[in-house]
Amino acid sequence: MPDHPLRPALPEKEALQRIFREVRKAVRENDCTRAILVGHNSFFDLGFLNAAVERTGIKRNPFHPFTSFDTATLGGVLLGQTVLSRIAEAAGMEWDSASAHSAAYDAEMTADLFCRMVNSVQSVYRSGLRP
Repeated sequence: MPDHPLRPALPEKEALQRIFREVRKAVRENDCTRAILVGHNSFFDLGFLNAAVERTGIKRNPFHPFTSFDTATLGGVLLGQTVLSRIAEAAGMEWDSASAHSAAYDAEMTADLFCRMVNSVQSVYRSGLRP
């Protein structure tokens, strides 16, 4: 429960502003104009993010409003799997079922898988081969 007295939750707008501050900093440091949300079924997450931005009245959302990179789609195309655990296994990564479905574990695995899949495709193109 977000309002539980032992859970030090921040108000939604403050939490988003803290996150967006860090994202904007990374966008500037990497000479970009927008951040792209990366996630597993990212369209779902981007919808929640955009709704929260609208609900809180935040004017400067650093994320692109409709573009995201989705590991479920990449996994389906590159590895023939769309479930996060199965993509990880198909990519040769270990999957800890006991840790799965915690936000931190799933986010880390999604990030690692995204990098692995994109880097594997980029290495094919750098080698001069075309899939």
